[in-house]
Amino acid sequence: MNMIVATKSGVPILGQVSTLLGWLMDGIYRVLDMVGIQNIGLSIIIFTLIIYMILTPIQIKQQKLSKMTAIMNPELQAIQKKYKNKKDQASMMKMQEETTLVYQKYGVSPMGTCLPLLVQMPILLALYQVIYRIPAYVGSVRAIFTDAVTNITSVNGYTDIIQNFLTDNKINTVKLTLENGVATSNSVIDVLYKLSPSQWEAFAEIDKFSSFSNVINDTASEIAHVQSFLGLNIADTPFAIMKDAFAAGSIMLVIGAVLIPLLAWFTQWLNYKLMPQAATSSSDNGAANSMESTMKTMNTTMPIMSAFFCLTLPVGMGIYWIAGAVIRSVQMLVINRHMANIDLDKLVKKNMEKAQKKRAKEGLPPQKITNQAHQNARKINAANIQVEQKDSVSAPKNYKPGSLASKANMVKQFDEKNKKK
Repeated sequence: MNMIVATKSGVPILGQVSTLLGWLMDGIYRVLDMVGIQNIGLSIIIFTLIIYMILTPIQIKQQKLSKMTAIMNPELQAIQKKYKNKKDQASMMKMQEETTLVYQKYGVSPMGTCLPLLVQMPILLALYQVIYRIPAYVGSVRAIFTDAVTNITSVNGYTDIIQNFLTDNKINTVKLTLENGVATSNSVIDVLYKLSPSQWEAFAEIDKFSSFSNVINDTASEIAHVQSFLGLNIADTPFAIMKDAFAAGSIMLVIGAVLIPLLAWFTQWLNYKLMPQAATSSSDNGAANSMESTMKTMNTTMPIMSAFFCLTLPVGMGIYWIAGAVIRSVQMLVINRHMANIDLDKLVKKNMEKAQKKRAKEGLPPQKITNQAHQNARKINAANIQVEQKDSVSAPKNYKPGSLASKANMVKQFDEKNKKK
């Protein structure tokens, strides 16, 4: 189980990125506070929106690359099938050359889909750090605990008292960090930030804390207001909230807690549905069919895993997860509509011009690539003419007539038909 800690991440690169994002989260909270809104849940949504806006160019590039990869997959599969049983060096080099031509024609780098992920990875990991460790990065939230922590750490033996409290209440998602045998102030904040309303009440009733129980109750009231999002405590997990809600007979809290993993599942499922899928047919080789089966399995299991994670992680993480998925879905809708209206001939021509310039810089002749591109473009045009004249060469029902995916699949069908002649 992941631990929520008030201290900032010290991991190289990740720690620095987390600090920068923490400044952003703190600034968002301060602005909301200025207009009378103290709410971490709303801050997380705005925070997620801003981060994804910053990442939009990378997201668009990644999704375009995924779309183009799906469109050119039939041609790549045809090349693999062509050289399936040829293991000699000359055939392998020829297959690599033809594969490279396809990538150049569509303007896609074989490593193109990986690079955006590598750029985003430290940012996304840092996002988790900030949301997990709100008191460490949002000074206004941390300040809420100041008076309570000062009083608690002045009590002799407070470390053992808190540790016994965690054990008695079966709180295992947070632990005390000790220095010279006593819990640090940051560690005490860790515990307080994680407490549910009922646990705050029990904490205030500890005998040795009775002299400042009013301070603890005031802190509990203030942090509950800040942590509340649609009636849910964002520092608590939906699973724990459901257990407490069932015990208290609160149906509305149960519904709210169930909605977090349910929405996480639905938004992730929607993401996968909107992702461009590679065109396949009954003539595809076994490897392609196996890959398609694997992708279908992932598209089914990953949303379910998202629901499970959001059931056992704090509500704040679920809010981030859902908000991010919604934003990605909107991006995909826009990009998919744009890609469906792209003129394939113009795209090929533009990409081949780039390829020629690159080859010219490397001192290589462009003629071979140009001829290959023209040949493929003619096949596309011929396939479009055939689809208007014959029903036998038509776009699959799964693709929108006239779309880029439809045209790419017709190229494959045209090639296969010519091979049979």
